[in-house]
Amino acid sequence: MNERDFADLAVGHALHALSEADERAYQEALAGNPHWDSHVRDAADAVAAISAAVEPVEPPPSVRASLFARISDLPQEPAASVPAAAEGEDFAAAGPAPVVAKSDAVPAGSARARSWGARRWFALAASFAAVLVLGFGAVTVGQLFSPPAAVVALQEIEKAPDAQSASTTLPDGTVATAHWSPSTGRSVLVTDGMPALESDKTYELWFVRDQTPIAAGTFTPDADGNATAVLDGEMHAGDVIAVTIEPAGGSPDGTPSTAPVLAVATA
Repeated sequence: MNERDFADLAVGHALHALSEADERAYQEALAGNPHWDSHVRDAADAVAAISAAVEPVEPPPSVRASLFARISDLPQEPAASVPAAAEGEDFAAAGPAPVVAKSDAVPAGSARARSWGARRWFALAASFAAVLVLGFGAVTVGQLFSPPAAVVALQEIEKAPDAQSASTTLPDGTVATAHWSPSTGRSVLVTDGMPALESDKTYELWFVRDQTPIAAGTFTPDADGNATAVLDGEMHAGDVIAVTIEPAGGSPDGTPSTAPVLAVATA
C-alpha cells in the first residue's frame, strides 16, 4: 500500500465508514508506517472541526439522489453463484454447510488489486456524505480533507533544517509566534487569543525592514483568537513582523494607518 492509498483509508477511518477488511488493512499499514500518522490526525481534526462548527441542515433531495446515482455507476463485482436447492430439500436436516477457506493470494489485475481506485471514490463519496450530514454547502470536500495553505507552509518551515521561530506575549495574554526558514523563503505567524474585530476591520501583516513597513497580507482569527497566517513576500534577516488593525481589505494606501498591536522581533 502506498501513502496515497493510506490517506484514503484514513478518511474512511475518521468517518467510521471502513469495511472490516479495509479497517484491518488500515491498521496494518499504520503499524508498518508510523510516519504516516499525519494523515490520521488531519482527517480526524477535519471531521471534528466541521462537526463542531457547522449547524446541521437538510440537504436538497436532488443532492442525495445525485450522489447515490453516481455511486450506482461504479462497477460492481458479481456475487458468488449459489447452487439452486433441490425441490423439497430439508436444510435443517442437511446440517451446516462446509466452510471453504479462501486463499489470500490475488493475481495481478484481479478485483482486489483494482479495489484501491474504487476505494478512492469511496473516500470521496463518504466525505461528501459527511458534508451533507454536517452542513450542506458549508465546505467543499477538498477543504474538508486538505490542510489549509498556511498549515502546509508551517509544516514546510518546521521540517526545514534552518527553521527558526520567535514569540511575544502581550499584556492581555495574546501570544504570537513567528516561524520562518530562509531555505524555504516562507514565514508564518501563529496567534493565540487575538481580540475579535468589528466587521469593517481586519488585521494586516507587515515586514518592518530598516524602519520601513512592507505590506504582507491580512488575516482573520477564529472565534478563539487563533490564526495561522502566511506572510506574502520573502522575509529578510532581521525583519520585524508586525500586525496593525486596518479597514476591511487592508490599508488602502499600502502603509499602516495605526500603530502595531503586536510586533515580533526576529533578530
